[in-house]
Amino acid sequence: MKQNLILKWLRSLGPGLIVAALVFGPSKMTITSKLGAVYGYSLLWIIAVAIFFMILFTSMAARIGRATEQSLLATITKKWGRTIGKLVGIGVFLVCVSFQAGNSVGVGIAIGELTHTPKTIWIILFTLIAITLLFFRSFYKVLEQLMIYLILLMLLCFVITLFFAKPDLGGVINGFVPAVPEGSHGLIIAFMASCFSIVGAFYNAYLVQERRRTGAASDLKGSGSVTGIIVLGLLSAIVLISAAAVLHPKGIVVNSATDMSLALQPVFGSYAAGLFLIGLFAAAFSSIVGTASIGGTLLGEALGFGNNFSSRGVRVLITVVMIVGSAIALIFGKLPLELIVLAQSVTIFIAPAIGIAMYLIANDEKIMGQNRNNLFFRVSGLLGLVIIIGLAVINIRQLFLS
Repeated sequence: MKQNLILKWLRSLGPGLIVAALVFGPSKMTITSKLGAVYGYSLLWIIAVAIFFMILFTSMAARIGRATEQSLLATITKKWGRTIGKLVGIGVFLVCVSFQAGNSVGVGIAIGELTHTPKTIWIILFTLIAITLLFFRSFYKVLEQLMIYLILLMLLCFVITLFFAKPDLGGVINGFVPAVPEGSHGLIIAFMASCFSIVGAFYNAYLVQERRRTGAASDLKGSGSVTGIIVLGLLSAIVLISAAAVLHPKGIVVNSATDMSLALQPVFGSYAAGLFLIGLFAAAFSSIVGTASIGGTLLGEALGFGNNFSSRGVRVLITVVMIVGSAIALIFGKLPLELIVLAQSVTIFIAPAIGIAMYLIANDEKIMGQNRNNLFFRVSGLLGLVIIIGLAVINIRQLFLS
């Protein structure tokens, strides 16, 4: 009986765990590890801020999905015109392709270093495996179960990491006091862009509607989404604290997967790299499936193919995201960590437009009815938009004007 209740609870977390899995890819592990290794515990507060706004916009998207029969992109098209709808769909597609490159590199590095073989073959192999998932008749159910098991595997790996890291409790507490260490702006932007993922929140409206179409309506109120994002925050905090406890005192700057795995070495010795690489693989492969699904679905709808996973056109476009992402990884894979951080920073350019569109729709009483944003969501959502617009301006200045 208890086992059935646990399984039912895990299934109810579907949409949120999928969002958490696709957001917590190799990029999150890389950026968060670098934050802890370079700046110790001092940037833990960034996780709390990012998770708060991620929960806010993910919940907003869940209410949009619950309040409307048509998709969020269709609602945008109806409200502002076909051109805006296409631009949003294409923008999400491009963001997902850039993320996919980092995901493919993560898979290749994980299995390649685990087996002491070239990463190229693994990038190709696991891209093909991910593509075969598209041909399962119940693709969404397969995707959901895959995300749940991989996220649990990931959580187990990093809970073990934290347990043996023996962090400084005082340092952890002080880390939630806002401070911006010198030289940390670039990593802060990359982290906020990846963790406060407007694209991931946007897609939650589709996941809620997909569950409604497939009859899995237990999470239409969005509780699983919130829980999934909290899991995302816990995973991020665990990685940062572990890196701060083990890598920062030794002055180790994370430039490779091997550097990240050193957080486990004091206890696990020669097994440390293997344990870490399993977690890296879980993060990367879950993100390969989830990120491609977002990019292909949104572009498919923008081009008139619909947004149903069973649509041949959508599956083709999901495949295109996987192939293009892996191709970029194969071409530029010699600088994987730099590629991963850059992909996250690129997100900040499209995020403001998508965030503003979601915010305005969620405030529209004609569209939302009783699901319209209340005062708390209107004020907090506006603050979130100010943050991502501010980050976009800073990113533009650093990339083009400095």
